[in-house]
Amino acid sequence: MGTRISAVLFDFGGVLTTSVFKAFEAFGTKLGVDPRLPLRLLAKDELSGALLVEHEEGRLGQRDFEDGFAERLRAHGADVQGPGLLSLMQTELRPDQAMLDLVAELRNAGHRVGLLSNSLGDDCYAGFDLESMFDAVAISGEIGVRKPSRRAYAIACERLGTEPAETVMVDDLEHNIVAARRAGLAGIVHHEAATTAEELRALLHLDVATETTQAAAAHEAHKAHKAHEVQATRADAQSDPRSR
Repeated sequence: MGTRISAVLFDFGGVLTTSVFKAFEAFGTKLGVDPRLPLRLLAKDELSGALLVEHEEGRLGQRDFEDGFAERLRAHGADVQGPGLLSLMQTELRPDQAMLDLVAELRNAGHRVGLLSNSLGDDCYAGFDLESMFDAVAISGEIGVRKPSRRAYAIACERLGTEPAETVMVDDLEHNIVAARRAGLAGIVHHEAATTAEELRALLHLDVATETTQAAAAHEAHKAHKAHEVQATRADAQSDPRSR
């Protein structure tokens, strides 16, 4: 029998927020270039990719990344400057409340829940109280390694206090999930809250746990109701003159 999954690691951007892809495309549109240009440069342009890796691993500050990436964008026809670039890139990102509710649901059900995120900018987590939301947090810029490195998953599991085999990673990038599985974790490629919640509940046997909890609650409610009926009957008997 395989190890039972009992803990969850969540990615941040594109999982706990709206789509990063759509946000970056909106940014490209604002620049007046091909909407796909920013993502294409980060994924396929060697210089842009190197800037991103160094920044996400904490070896390159936000301002230096912004200046360097702005230069690469200008080389491809965009009229843009470095200062404030990351804020512009992430303007369209919004919290996904359904996913935030899911994180809380899993913790309330007794599962350990952590965050493993590749950081992008100094303020990308503004408005999120990560320490209160999660049992453990691993941010690439702080731990010095990024997904899809095997070490990133290992550190996140260590901080969460779980073994990889009992942990599932939720990420919107398929290659990060492929890497997680190679590191010994289970994985879910996130597309939308409803399907991710369904997959997680199945992996964690939450439906069974919920049914058991509901049955126990119903049993306790029934016992309380019967006790109340007995007390009411005794009270009526004591107040009835015919019982004296």
